[in-house]
Amino acid sequence: MHRFKDLEIWKLSRKLSTEIYSITANFPDNEKFGLSNQLRRASISLPSNIAEGCSRSSNKDFSRFLEIAIGSAYEMETQLLIAFDLDYIDHDRLEVLINNLDQIVKMTSKFRTTLISK
Repeated sequence: MHRFKDLEIWKLSRKLSTEIYSITANFPDNEKFGLSNQLRRASISLPSNIAEGCSRSSNKDFSRFLEIAIGSAYEMETQLLIAFDLDYIDHDRLEVLINNLDQIVKMTSKFRTTLISK
């Protein structure tokens, strides 16, 4: 088992999740149960799946949770692009968020590879 609080991918994804909450607080009220909610749920799913995977007894199981976390990251990217298309976020903010997501996905993928090879 791994200690999720020690993993850099968990720390970064947790930070990103709080950023998403701040950003979506500025979305229009009619998005409260739409895009805002979806984006928040996906952002929480990312660190949550990393943490849950840490509790698994095998690397294969942990790897599966990391795969789900990566899926959540891609879901977030899609939702951020839609938010940009709707003018809910500006281009500069979008770039920063997508770069952060890319970094988390790369780190998670690399970590996942090390688990699979063990």
